Amino acid sequence: MLYDILKSVMKMYKRIRDLREDHDMTQKQVAAILNCSQQVYSNYELGQRDIPTAILISLAKLYNTTTDYILGLSDK
Repeated sequence: MLYDILKSVMKMYKRIRDLREDHDMTQKQVAAILNCSQQVYSNYELGQRDIPTAILISLAKLYNTTTDYILGLSDK
């Protein structure tokens, strides 16, 4: 159970990076949309900082996907 949770969390960090790259955006561009610094956003992608719920929702809207996908709970 704990292993599955950790696996999903690691998948989340990779997914936000992959989504950003798939949309040909830089960390600085995404950070500006999210109203945070590039360093803060970088920390989200690296898993060095928890992603607040509001940011998670904003990312899902930005990339036209679901929070479940970003969280690694679904593959759609």
